[in-house]
Amino acid sequence: MIRSVVLLSACLLSLGSLPVAAQVVVPESTHTNQVATDARTRARLHTELGAMYLQDGNMAVALEETGVAIEADPGYASAYSVRALVYTALREFTSAEADFKKALGLAPGDPDVNNNYGWYLCQRDRAKESVTYFLAAVKNPLYSTPERAYVNAGTCALKAGDLEGAREYLTHALRLAKDGGPQAQLQLAKLAYTQGNMTEARNRLLEMMRLGGQPPAEALWLGVRIERKLGNKAEESSMTAQLRRLYVASPEYQELLKGNYE
Repeated sequence: MIRSVVLLSACLLSLGSLPVAAQVVVPESTHTNQVATDARTRARLHTELGAMYLQDGNMAVALEETGVAIEADPGYASAYSVRALVYTALREFTSAEADFKKALGLAPGDPDVNNNYGWYLCQRDRAKESVTYFLAAVKNPLYSTPERAYVNAGTCALKAGDLEGAREYLTHALRLAKDGGPQAQLQLAKLAYTQGNMTEARNRLLEMMRLGGQPPAEALWLGVRIERKLGNKAEESSMTAQLRRLYVASPEYQELLKGNYE
């Protein structure tokens, strides 16, 4: 997904005409550069707002804000990338694909654009193809969160059936993580479960839960299946109860009700 955005405590200023006596004549090239800088600043601010509204689930305003950003600066790749994520959430995949392609055309080496497009491809059942974009993201030495792209690469490699690649990427993410790597631990637990190593799967999952925070539905559902495989009835019941209490409307709980443990 999207990198964290910070709401800037700034406003867009509309510069009116100065009194004649106060006007300063500047070279045309300097004026042009200033206009371009102002346009990029407006585009960045509106893109950040769009990303925040996307995270809050307000798709209409997110779409409006990213549209304003693109109108302000049609060359700002991040605006297209975030708008593509909005279109993805709205299931308007043709528009999402077009915006991602535009963003990549403008900034082929941008790590966030590559990471976002990779995640889009993975969600669209193009997991094998997606890994290329995650690896392109981590190649950028200025990328501040390469561990996220490695987790995404590992998650999608696992989805594509590349178990060896998944372990490599997730292990790399774990080495880079400063918070203990809960997401990497969860995906490594899923990998171990897939390979039939229930002891490792259980240890990885318990470490993920130890790192704090409420475990997501996929973690609890994985825990139910691990404990079931190990024959730990009490632990299986505990995980089931948590899944029911916290995520009764989740797809994972529906799988539990259907008895689809595999």
